[in-house]
Amino acid sequence: MGYNYDKLWKLLIDKKMNKEELRKRTGMSSTTLARMGKDENVSLDVLGRICKELECDIGDIISYKG
Repeated sequence: MGYNYDKLWKLLIDKKMNKEELRKRTGMSSTTLARMGKDENVSLDVLGRICKELECDIGDIISYKG
């Protein structure tokens, strides 16, 4: 049970943005980015900032795996 951020990584490729650039633009910590890399939970606030920056919906960046 958990979350999967593969959609986010693909979206970053499409927008020609790397993870570090996303981290800086959204103000997230490197620890949070590392948690996402391990498909661990992060706060909705972080996900909201990512959606705002990438102009997308939360379903475009994360999926639930049961």
